[in-house]
Amino acid sequence: MHIIHCPYCGPREEVEFKYGGQAHITRPENPEALDDAQWADILFMRDNPKGVFAERWMHAAGCRRWFNALRHTVSHKILATYRMGEAPPVLETLEEAPR
Repeated sequence: MHIIHCPYCGPREEVEFKYGGQAHITRPENPEALDDAQWADILFMRDNPKGVFAERWMHAAGCRRWFNALRHTVSHKILATYRMGEAPPVLETLEEAPR
């Protein structure tokens, strides 16, 4: 079982959380000017890196607040969590998989 650190409530078991997809997605400034193909790209295309990835999570069984997490997609280890609106923390070794 993974322990996830909620930035509001502290460390909790992973079953208390819900995944919310990729973090830091920029919405279009002029949405009415987009065609269907551009909308499809905005709504459905997401990054899928091998390495550190910024994600949104919600503490569903706790405070019910959304927050962001940096998770390594190979090891599934959550390296850091931070509140919505905050900049992601700088990690020294983003390329190397955590052990």
